[in-house]
Amino acid sequence: MADRSTALLVPPRSPQPPRPGPGSLPLGLLKTARPRQWIKNVLVIAAPAAAGELFSRHALSQLALVFVLFTAAAAAVYLINDARDADADRAHPTKCRRPVAAGLVPVPVAYATGGLLAVAAPLAAAALCTPLTACLLAAYVVMQLAYCVSLKHVLVVDLAVVTTGFLMRAMIGGVALGIPLSRWFLITTGFGALFMVSAKRYSEAVQMADRAGATRALLTEYTTGYLRFVWQLAAGVAVLAYCLWALESGGTTGTGVLPWRQLSMVAFILAILRYAVFADRGTAGEPEDVVLRDRALALIGLGWLAMYGLAVADW
Repeated sequence: MADRSTALLVPPRSPQPPRPGPGSLPLGLLKTARPRQWIKNVLVIAAPAAAGELFSRHALSQLALVFVLFTAAAAAVYLINDARDADADRAHPTKCRRPVAAGLVPVPVAYATGGLLAVAAPLAAAALCTPLTACLLAAYVVMQLAYCVSLKHVLVVDLAVVTTGFLMRAMIGGVALGIPLSRWFLITTGFGALFMVSAKRYSEAVQMADRAGATRALLTEYTTGYLRFVWQLAAGVAVLAYCLWALESGGTTGTGVLPWRQLSMVAFILAILRYAVFADRGTAGEPEDVVLRDRALALIGLGWLAMYGLAVADW
């Protein structure tokens, strides 16, 4: 008769993880493409909207195409990034649920799909848009892939690359439609993006202070004091540039009922101050999450859109 005590010492087999269902791969690829972050690509309408050239049929069709192409290019970067970071993401408290890290999307499939989109998006832009649009989109893909491979490990450069990605989104709509880009528009957009990016990094550094090595390695090389300095500096420059943009003589003639363009400065500054509340608390995560979860910030944003829209319409 077998010794029961020996049998009890044998550890039970751990249950096998459930196999992905037949529809889990397409769903996993879609989730890896970050649908929630597609809202960032709405920035492609920024330059045409600021110039008051948004509502023609040609402009709307071109901007819809550019939005789709930029979304495809961004999805390519997300797929390749998640394939490269699969092992590191498994050690992260939230990123471990990403489809590639969780095993729902095999790493080779993520690489192949990302590579296909990275090539197809600029080629489609070359065929359907202007050559400069295709060049800008290709530059975005190359820059972001370089970020995934090495630049995200370089102090300060990582902030500059992510900020430039936002700036390219804001530029590409104007480039596609041949609209000259105001210097104040570029400065406001660039430093506004740096404000949000550095605020997010600051929040990550604050939240992960006790988990060194469990998240983005570069965060251990930044100090919270430095990141706070960056987002405060960026906020100040963005506000100054926007005020100069709103007060410059070009663009809106100011013959409407009220000086809407100048009044929009109030809403813009309130939005910066409201966003800074979350940055200061260390809870400014993804920009779209901050905007969508805070009703007051969303209402301020809508107020700004209304005032600037009235300014462009010269109402």
